[in-house]
Amino acid sequence: MTSYSESQDSSQAAKEVDLNVFDTTGYLLENGFNIVVKILGFSTVAMLAVMTAVIVVRAEPAISLFGLDFLFRDEWIVDADEFGAAPYIYGTLVTAAIAILLASPIGIAIAIVTSENFIPKNIRMPIAYTIELIAAIPSVIIGLWGIFTFIPAIMPFQGFLFDNLGWIPLFSTESSGYNVLTAGMLLAIMIVPTVASISRDVLIAVPVDFRTASMGLGATRWETIIRVLLPAAAPGILGAVLLALGRALGETMAVTMVIGNTARISASLLDAGYSIPAVMANEFAEAAGDLHPGALLYLALILFALTLIVNVGAVFLVQLFSTDK
Repeated sequence: MTSYSESQDSSQAAKEVDLNVFDTTGYLLENGFNIVVKILGFSTVAMLAVMTAVIVVRAEPAISLFGLDFLFRDEWIVDADEFGAAPYIYGTLVTAAIAILLASPIGIAIAIVTSENFIPKNIRMPIAYTIELIAAIPSVIIGLWGIFTFIPAIMPFQGFLFDNLGWIPLFSTESSGYNVLTAGMLLAIMIVPTVASISRDVLIAVPVDFRTASMGLGATRWETIIRVLLPAAAPGILGAVLLALGRALGETMAVTMVIGNTARISASLLDAGYSIPAVMANEFAEAAGDLHPGALLYLALILFALTLIVNVGAVFLVQLFSTDK
C-alpha cells in the first residue's frame, strides 16, 4: 500500500518535471547554434567558389587564346606571347611523386616505432614531437638549408647515380645539384612529418584488443603489425599520404630554390626543371599586359584543380578502404 508521504513525493516530482513546459531559451540557443554552424560551413564553400571565379576571370585571356592546348604546349616565351604549361605540370607532378615515394615508407616506419613499445615511452615521445616540429620550419629556411647543406651532401650520391647508372634514362645527365631529384628529396623531408604524425595517431587509435587477440593466436609482433595493425589503419594512413601529396604539389619557396628553374621536359631526374608554384613566384610580380598574367593564373587554376583532385580523391579512397561500412 502506498503511503501518503510517497504519493505526495510523486506528485511533487510530477510538478517539477512537466513535459508540457517549453524551454524557449534552450531551443533558441540550439537553433541559433545550428544556424551559425551552417552559415560558417556554406561560407567556406562560397569562399572557394569566389576564389575560383576570380582566378578564372583573370586567366580568361590565356584560356580564350590557348584553350586546353595550353596543357600540352611546352613553349614559354614572354616576348612572343607564347605560353605552355607542360614543363611546369611535369615538374610539379614528378617532384611530388618523388617526395611521396620517399616520404611514405619513412613516415609510416616512424609512426610504427613511435606508436608501438619498441623503445621506452620517455624516448619515443620526444622523437615523435621532434619529427612534428619539422613541419613548423618555414619553407624558405628549408630551402636555404637545401642550398648550403643538403645539395653538397647529396652531390656524391647523384654523381654515383650518373657514373654507374647513366645508361638508365632517369640518370642520364650529369648533376649540378639543382635538379628535379633534389627538389623531390627536399619535399620528402618536408612532408615526412605529415605522414608520420597522422599515421601515428591512426595506429594508436587501433583498439588494443586487436594486438592482444593477434598475439594470443601465436602471431609475432611484426606479424601483428603487418597483418593486423596496418590493414586496420590503412584508410587513415592512405589519407595521410594523400594529404602530404597535396602539400607537396603546392610547395613553393623550397622547390624554387633547388629545382634549377629551367622549363624543360627531360626523362633524367638529374636535369633542372620547373614547377607551377616556382614559376608563379618568380614571374608574377613582373608580369605585364594581359596575356602573361593570364597565363600564370591559368597555371594557378591548373594547380588548384590538381590539389582539389588529390584531396577529393583522398576522401573517396578513405571511404572505399574503410572497414566501417
